[in-house]
Parts: sequence; structure tokens; C-alpha cells
Amino acid sequence: MTNNVKFLLVDDLEENLVALEALLAREGLELHLARSGEDALELMLANDYALALLDVQMPGMDGFELAEIMRANERSRHIPIIFVTAGSGDAARRFRGYEAGAVDFIQKPIEADILRSKSNVFLDLYAQRQQITAQRDELATLSAALQAADQQKNRFLAVLAHELRNPLAVLAAGLSILERKRDPEVIGNVRTSMRQHLGHMTRLVDDLLDINRIEHGKISLRREKVLLADILPSALEVAVPAIESGNHTLAVKVPEQPILLDVDKARFIQMVSNVVGNAARYTPKGGRIEVTASGSGNSASIVVSDNGVGIPADQQSRIFELFEQSNAGMVVIGDGLGIGLALVKQLAELHGGTIRLVSSVPGEGSTFEIQLPTGNH
Repeated sequence: MTNNVKFLLVDDLEENLVALEALLAREGLELHLARSGEDALELMLANDYALALLDVQMPGMDGFELAEIMRANERSRHIPIIFVTAGSGDAARRFRGYEAGAVDFIQKPIEADILRSKSNVFLDLYAQRQQITAQRDELATLSAALQAADQQKNRFLAVLAHELRNPLAVLAAGLSILERKRDPEVIGNVRTSMRQHLGHMTRLVDDLLDINRIEHGKISLRREKVLLADILPSALEVAVPAIESGNHTLAVKVPEQPILLDVDKARFIQMVSNVVGNAARYTPKGGRIEVTASGSGNSASIVVSDNGVGIPADQQSRIFELFEQSNAGMVVIGDGLGIGLALVKQLAELHGGTIRLVSSVPGEGSTFEIQLPTGNH
């Protein structure tokens, strides 16, 4: 695809077109030739021109008529027109030319320096116009991105307020009950509920801090060799409150053959618990969540499947972006901030691994896969 600037040369005489072409030829300038007004109009339908040089005296449609048609057409009205004429330069003739849309006249025989000087002006003007257009488009893109970011920020703050207000309300209510009640069973239940909601708030703040640390390159991994079967239960334990809250069934499949991981234990727990917790939150009550582990060569796989609400097709490409949430039409319990999967993606990549959405069907559920390096290499 060429980025050359284009000039349109219109004259009914072949020798005049050849002469103009020879005088104007230069690198980066594309010259299109037309032998009639009709040919010129056809070319203008397919090309954007920086300048049109029109012969005034042509059989059929003359230069003035062609200019008038150009000015009446939205696509060609912006093209500067210089008339090339062998006729007299009387005021009436020039007035008609300017009225038809001309910006200048050149008399035949053509002086090469004058032609090049005048054409260079429009060459530069066209380049400046293209630059301004590109800058305008870039500004429009940036403005749209800023508006989207602002909307995303507002949504995030609204959800953050909700996410913090709910557990704070539970904690406040729990303190009030503890001050009034003496029943050990009631006190025990209240304390359990308070611990769960306090844990949720703590994890929420920790995830936010981790996102910030990763983005600023201030997080480091403490990798060690650990058996997947030894560490997976700890990750699932973190997600238990979300699973129990939804009255879900959890099925875990781990192969008998040991799988040795090379991971940061705390970050592994964080990744898996986020994905399992996410499945629990986006699955209607009484759902089923499956966690399947496997290993092959230098890679281990943890697959998390659910029979939840699924993710709409138009949102699937953005599901790992920060503060993105599925709008699948249900109220979720717990982390609605949309930071969980974004954090998992960044932590997996820090390990040299990946997370991907294997499949998702609205109303049927989703399957995610985390792949991490093993300690076999």
C-alpha cells in the first residue's frame, strides 16, 4: 500500500499531459492523468488528491464545468484547483475561474519554476492536513480511552464501596450481638461470620496491593519445589467460604503420580483460590465445581470448571483485564471488583505460566486452565 501524495492532471492533449508529468515528477508524488472531465471525475471517486491541475479549454466538459462539479461533490470539494490556460488572462475569465473554485492560474507556455513552486505549496499543505487529521484521530482515540478508563474507575469505586460496606456492616452487627448475647453457641457463630468477612476484606485489600506491586515491578517470587498434592488443599481451603455460601459441591481430581511444582507457595494458593472462588461466586446456589490437576513434562495444569452463569461471547476477550466483570445477569457474593482473574494472569505470567479461558457458554458454565512450570527441569 502506497502513502504517496497524489496530483491529478487533466488535459485533452496527450503531449501537454506528458510535459506536465515530466515537470512535476518526483519521488513520493503520484501523478494521475486524465484526458477529459469525465475521466477525471471517475478517478476522483477512487482517489484523494492534494491538487488538481485542470486545462481550461477542453472539448465537451471544459475546465470550469469540471471545477463546478468538483465543488458540488462532497468527496472532491476540498481538492485545490489550479487552472492551466493558453487563453487571455482578462479579469472576467479569472473571475469565472475563481468563482468555479480555482485557487490559482498558470499561463501557457508553462514556466517550470513557477509550476514547481506553486505545486510545492499544495504538497506541503496536504502533508500538514494529513498530519492534523492523524493527530485529531489520535486525540479522539485517546479521549475515548480516557472516558472508558474514567467510567471503569467510577464502576470500580462503586463496587469497592459495596464490597467494603457489606463486611463492615456484618462486623458492626456482630459487635452489637456480642455486647448483648451470652449464649456460647450464638457467640461462636457470630465470631465465625465475623472472621469470614474480615478475611474477605483482608484478601480484597491484599489483591489490590498485589496488583499495584506487580504493575510497578515490586513483587518477587519465592519459588520452591513443592508437591501439588500437598499445596492444593491449602488453596481450596481459602475458597471454602465462597463454596459453602453457595451450597456448592466441590469435586477434586489429582493423579496418583506426584506432580512437583516450581512455584511460590503463597502465590500458588492465591491463584487457585481466586479461580475457584470466582467459579463459586458466578455459579447459582447448589452448583458444581470441579478442580482437575494433571502434569506432563515441564508443565502442570490445574483446570477449574463450573456449571455457573458462563461468560457472554462479547466479554470473553476482556475477562483477564483489570476491573472487568461478567455481566451475566446475577448478583454475585464476594469479590465483584473484577481483579481476581487479572491478578491470576499476572501471577501466572510471573511464574512463566499462563491462564486461559478454555470454554464458556452462557447459562451452562465456564472452564479455566492454569498452567505452571514443574520442578522436573
